[in-house]
Amino acid sequence: MSLKIRFTSAYITGTVLAKVGNPQRDEPLETSKEVFNVAEADCETLTALFLKPFRNLIAHRFSHHSSLEQHEMNTLATAIFADPGALLEHGCRIAKRLYSKSNHPNIKAGDLCIAYVKDVEVDGVATSALCILKAESVVPFLSISTRNGDLQLSTEQGINPEKIDKGCLILNNFAEQGYYILTFDRSGAESRFWVRDFLGVHAVPDEAFLTNAYTNLAVSFLEQVKPEEASTSAPEERQAAARDAIAYFEEKEMFDLQEFETEVLKTPEAVAQFTEQRSRIEEEQGVSLGKNFEISKKDVTKAKKKIGTVLRFDTGVELHLKPTFSDRHAGVLERGFDGEKQMKFVKVYYNKED
Repeated sequence: MSLKIRFTSAYITGTVLAKVGNPQRDEPLETSKEVFNVAEADCETLTALFLKPFRNLIAHRFSHHSSLEQHEMNTLATAIFADPGALLEHGCRIAKRLYSKSNHPNIKAGDLCIAYVKDVEVDGVATSALCILKAESVVPFLSISTRNGDLQLSTEQGINPEKIDKGCLILNNFAEQGYYILTFDRSGAESRFWVRDFLGVHAVPDEAFLTNAYTNLAVSFLEQVKPEEASTSAPEERQAAARDAIAYFEEKEMFDLQEFETEVLKTPEAVAQFTEQRSRIEEEQGVSLGKNFEISKKDVTKAKKKIGTVLRFDTGVELHLKPTFSDRHAGVLERGFDGEKQMKFVKVYYNKED
């Protein structure tokens, strides 16, 4: 179900704005009285800023235990796609839904923008989309202007487009399956408020999602240190084990869980621990991780860049090993014990300083 998405020709036709507080703190909800139409001179820049965060994200879709017809966000998106002229009415209802879901004390107030977007290219076809962004913080910025024949410096508060906290892009594709949705939440994977409570979406278990899920799970699992293993499992050895996992995904066209367990995890203890972590991920994501699927090579490349490790010592020293550190560097690190100082040491060999 992976789609090729391009934003080159896309443009925003109108937006609904809101200030969404936290009802538990008696903060109000303010919504637009009319649709804000972006000036033609600003359209290209604003569209690019709005859509930039949605590149290379995992696909999601609306999900309901009973029927999509009972899913409020799905119903509102469908209504807007059917009649873009109703953006104000349904956009305000989206803001009200977000407000009603913002009653946890940790949820921050923020500025909400709901934009109707035209001509997003999906597999070569121009498609409409609905973009929802929430910014939970403002930053100061400087402005130099001419006034009374001289230059003046002033400060203002505004939203940094690079720091937008949460976002969702609903593409008008696969409507009968809950649409094709890209979403992000910079507060971290542990936050279920945006994805589950407000949007009500689950990840689409396609090859990109499954490749990401298994590579991330395998790397984090193999890089872990258990206290009882600390004396026998050096960090660079665990990093090598993580690289072995990535090598499996690089060499294979299809993933087979049983084969992966045999070739990479190897021991029954490791298999059991990996299975436990996989079950936890399935519960958190609300979707089952397939045991056989076609491997997405571009997602393997992204996972490979994440491999690295840090050696932390009780003396306050840290030694960072880059992802490019590999077995060809054998002998570069030497471990030992200094009897006179009664301390362990790591010796690093090198040819020159970078």
